[in-house]
Amino acid sequence: METSVIIEKVNAFLIEEFEVEASEIAVEANLQETLDLDSLDYVDLVVAIEASFGVKLIGDDFVGIETFQDFYTLIEKKVNK
Repeated sequence: METSVIIEKVNAFLIEEFEVEASEIAVEANLQETLDLDSLDYVDLVVAIEASFGVKLIGDDFVGIETFQDFYTLIEKKVNK
């Protein structure tokens, strides 16, 4: 799957589920701060990504994930594995 498709699907979900403005989503922006994520939000995020992309994410996958770009790269690696 192409990176642009992954980004488009992820952003659409984030805008709808986390009620974030599209303008706030930038590749260099901090994922947790921008979305104001708590531990329950991370669970929702993981479930949605797993369902949308047919991948399995574990807690260790999120080590080092700080920006939206990091998150997109994680999903891309999982999808194209």
